[in-house]
Amino acid sequence: MSIKEADRVLPVTAGESNATREKRSVVQPSRIKQYEPLVLGTVSVVLALTAWQLVANARIYSILFLPGPWDVAQAFVKLFQTDDIWLDIGTSGMEMGIGYGMAIGVGLVLGMLMGWYTRFQYALDPFVNFFYSTPRIVLIPLFILWWGIEMPPKIAVIFLGALFPIIINTMAGVRNTEAALLRVARSFGASDALIFRRVVLPGSVPFILTGFRLGIGHALTGVVVAELFGSRAGLGRLIAQSADAFNMPDLFAGVIVLAAAGITLTAGFGWLENRLVPWTKD
Repeated sequence: MSIKEADRVLPVTAGESNATREKRSVVQPSRIKQYEPLVLGTVSVVLALTAWQLVANARIYSILFLPGPWDVAQAFVKLFQTDDIWLDIGTSGMEMGIGYGMAIGVGLVLGMLMGWYTRFQYALDPFVNFFYSTPRIVLIPLFILWWGIEMPPKIAVIFLGALFPIIINTMAGVRNTEAALLRVARSFGASDALIFRRVVLPGSVPFILTGFRLGIGHALTGVVVAELFGSRAGLGRLIAQSADAFNMPDLFAGVIVLAAAGITLTAGFGWLENRLVPWTKD
């Protein structure tokens, strides 16, 4: 609580009930404070776009290298007037959905097992450390040799990119359960299965959702990188072709589509976290 907010709290007098004291002690945030993050964020974005447009209008750099926001907006509109962009979005979306969904399913199971069973963690730690430390891009030629340039190698890259953040964060959530809670549950005769379901799993939800959010960035990176190596359709292919043709407005438009997908998914998991574990927020 800030000094100004502390000055607004009325002193507690003798004879007041607890409910009255609590009601008088709570400082309600002003309407300006509630919308301050949105207002400041919007203003900063508008200022950045304005500065970008002014630099583009001055043509300090050629449009081949730095198109303005208006150029990108026009390219964005033209892209969505064609059928190719919908094929690219559909292809990348399918690859993302399958690979990321598989990573969530496998990552949750392995992360919980590694967090709950120490020997299981010892057995899988070398593999997790190896693949997490290895850039997935070096595996793409191998995947292409195995499965060609169709969808399977791209799904594999997306899956491996999102898998390990989910495993590591889920394992951390399980292992960071307070020992006091486990002792209390066992003292009341709770079985390991009941403790895991009622104590460990709910306490791990913030860690798990953090892993999901981190996995989104890795998965989207996998989408672009995998499609750069060989693809008939996809947003990564659109970006690569635009770069080869020095079509910077289309390139920026493809990047915006990917960024919008990442922001939407991240915001969705943030909303889910607020619903499932509201006590973690101020």
